[in-house]
Amino acid sequence: MEMQNKPQPAEGKLGVLVVGLGAVATTFITGVLMIRRGLGKPIGSMTQYDKIRVGHGKDAKYLHYGEIVPLAKLDDLVFGSWDAYPDNAFQAALTASVLRDRDIMPVRDELEKIVPMRAAFDHRYASRIDGKNIMPDGTTRAQMVENLRKDIREFKEREHCSRLVVIWAASTEIYVPYYEPVHGKLETLEAAIKADDKEHIAPSMCYAYAALKEGAPFIMGAPNTTVDIPAMWELADQEKLPIAGKDFKTGQTLMKSGIAPILRTRCLGLSGWFSTNILGNRDGLVLDEPANFRTKEVSKLSTLESILDGNDYPDLYGNYYHKVRINYYPPRGDNKEGWDNIDIFGWMGYPMQIKVNFLCRDSILAAPLLLDLVLLSDLAHRAGRSGIQRFLSFFLKSPMHDFTKNEVPVNDLFKQYTMLKDTLREMGGYDVDELID
Repeated sequence: MEMQNKPQPAEGKLGVLVVGLGAVATTFITGVLMIRRGLGKPIGSMTQYDKIRVGHGKDAKYLHYGEIVPLAKLDDLVFGSWDAYPDNAFQAALTASVLRDRDIMPVRDELEKIVPMRAAFDHRYASRIDGKNIMPDGTTRAQMVENLRKDIREFKEREHCSRLVVIWAASTEIYVPYYEPVHGKLETLEAAIKADDKEHIAPSMCYAYAALKEGAPFIMGAPNTTVDIPAMWELADQEKLPIAGKDFKTGQTLMKSGIAPILRTRCLGLSGWFSTNILGNRDGLVLDEPANFRTKEVSKLSTLESILDGNDYPDLYGNYYHKVRINYYPPRGDNKEGWDNIDIFGWMGYPMQIKVNFLCRDSILAAPLLLDLVLLSDLAHRAGRSGIQRFLSFFLKSPMHDFTKNEVPVNDLFKQYTMLKDTLREMGGYDVDELID
């Protein structure tokens, strides 16, 4: 339920608790610390750069997000983390090898103070991770929740935060399919946590449950099931908190959500779309495990279906083939490379091809998404919004939606952008005048 009120002012410190202190998280945190010292630029961040038109005709103005709604300032962010590895944020940033030393060393003192708390971890959900900074073997799901809630409370008190946001930037878990007897209601989810149901309650669900019970919006940055279940929607509404997910939309899927609308808008047909990636960071290592890749594959495959609908356009999209592959290749580290081969057809059915080779930096693309999602989720909380935040779909690969009511997710990048702009206009007290159709 997305209630709409005028947002309360962004007063006091905003605690940002990141699950996972790897390449994405350290790039995000280091970048914010450098930017607020005037030593970097927040390039790629919508909240820091983008402008939106408000008003009409002679009254039209183009304003930054922060001029329309009260966003938290970068100076007010305070960072904490959980991770299976004990390295502090400075050590973790060096290990990640995303940023150059000259972009890390100026904020070394701040990074060294960010020491990860013990992770709620189950080896079966990420078998390629072997860190020792985890809760003891035998920790039940209920104990994980209580430990995490205690961590959140102590961090908030220690850092004098007025508000918190929890965001998942850890590895992709093995695929946990929706299981209605457990995931369908909050009551059955809580019973499963108490019963230590390790099959249906992933560690990530413990983080989400703990965050929501402690008054913090939760953002799922991986394709994990986690908050994409009715039980978590019920909890978010009960606690009057926003949730967002799932899976940061960084490289290949960003391209896909932009190119596919071109085909649909021009009524060009699609025969097949083959996507493959090579990636060498910790995320690539985890996804090298088939059970973990399955979770990512479901997320990546879902993008085209709502944009190129074969039911609406059977001649154009009634029978296309869509394949996604990710290959772990250590020499590349965080410098992911994505290839797309797109077989299309035009007038009279004549075939054509589009080739895309995107040599991107995974964490460099992800870092501004974390910043925007954190600031906008905090904004939504102060505006009294609860449950799934569809206006944040722009930043996410597999947008959450109410699948129990056959809702179709919006994957079209340009429609997602319209949703984002309209929601900000509404929260800022301006007319909503760009409705999607």
